[in-house]
Amino acid sequence: MKILMIANFVGFPWEGANSRFTYILDKLNYEENQAELITSNFKHGAKDYRNESELKKTSYKITLIDHPRYKKNVSFKRIIGHKKFAKNIQKYLNNLSYKPDVIYCAVPPLSVSKSALKYAKKNNIRFIVDIQDLWPESFKMVVNIPFISDILFYPMLKSANYIYKNSDCIIAVSNTFVNRAIKVNKDVTSGLSVFLGTDLKYFDQCRKNNIVKFNDDVIRIAYIGTLGTSYDIKSVIDAIAILNKKGISNVKFVVMGTGPLKDDFELYAKEKNIDFEFTGRLVYSEMIGLLCSCDICVNPIIGTSVSSIINKVGDYAASGLPVINTQNSNEYRDLVDEYKAGFNCINGDVNDIAEKMEILIKDKKLRLECGRGNRKLAEDKFDRDKTYREIVKEILNGDSLCI
Repeated sequence: MKILMIANFVGFPWEGANSRFTYILDKLNYEENQAELITSNFKHGAKDYRNESELKKTSYKITLIDHPRYKKNVSFKRIIGHKKFAKNIQKYLNNLSYKPDVIYCAVPPLSVSKSALKYAKKNNIRFIVDIQDLWPESFKMVVNIPFISDILFYPMLKSANYIYKNSDCIIAVSNTFVNRAIKVNKDVTSGLSVFLGTDLKYFDQCRKNNIVKFNDDVIRIAYIGTLGTSYDIKSVIDAIAILNKKGISNVKFVVMGTGPLKDDFELYAKEKNIDFEFTGRLVYSEMIGLLCSCDICVNPIIGTSVSSIINKVGDYAASGLPVINTQNSNEYRDLVDEYKAGFNCINGDVNDIAEKMEILIKDKKLRLECGRGNRKLAEDKFDRDKTYREIVKEILNGDSLCI
């Protein structure tokens, strides 16, 4: 088979990333199948460019397409950049030397997926969409002005519905996202939900090689991921400050990652006089080692977020740490309850967060029990070696997983 994958937000293993898309491509039998990945020369996370000389040998062809630079995740410059990127991809597709049997396309960006879909329909090529985030819903979370936001983001909504409606198969990172898409697709009634997850064998090797041993009685509360408007880091800081006032002073907040609000969050932690460490961006293996060396992990998502099963919760589950969750996603909250993986908290309620933290801090046995539950969740729902087999099967066989 000739397989063409289009995904803008890809990180390669040699860049310290743990990408869904490179993992899928590695699982395709390259002796029987020809695969090509089209991605951006602009690294979304680092906000910097990669070039051809950085690429290493893979079992699939890598094609870098030019993408204009942008600095802010929510900005018109980013949207314009995506549109230019989509046009550049369209030019590349129009000159493609072969006809793919299937196009596997990540969404967002909407403009890229829309261009790829039009090419697929014109050339009678099976088109699989993999939904990573909901646009424009995520943008409206940040720019939420009654009536005006609806008008402003209507073109994005129209594009999203066009993509979902016309895809031959709908795959997404959560049931929530699958259900959003199949509402407008009369031909796809079930779709396929596969969490982002992680390769547990690789994860455990990273843990073994990078574990940090602390010889103290400090309880370390870990956060991994972006430091931006979607994440309620200040509520975690406030909760730790409440614990400090109650005399529980052996708590340290370990924040791994970067983003536009990193300096703001770090300054807030200083003002609240809590013990903290902002490590900045770490390569995946080092991040896993430090995460697994902590005692509790936190998933603090703001109440208006439309996110569902996000990347970090898979790593949290794999770590075997108990989780403190504020995210409103019923899909994830139900998993936390079902597997007894930690505590769900009232979103934005710092006293509730502090109370749940205190319970775990004072009860090591409970921490271990919840950690085991979280790890079981990882083994059942987040292990790519098991869960991604369905994606590979759909790409190669198209055997009615998405009907």
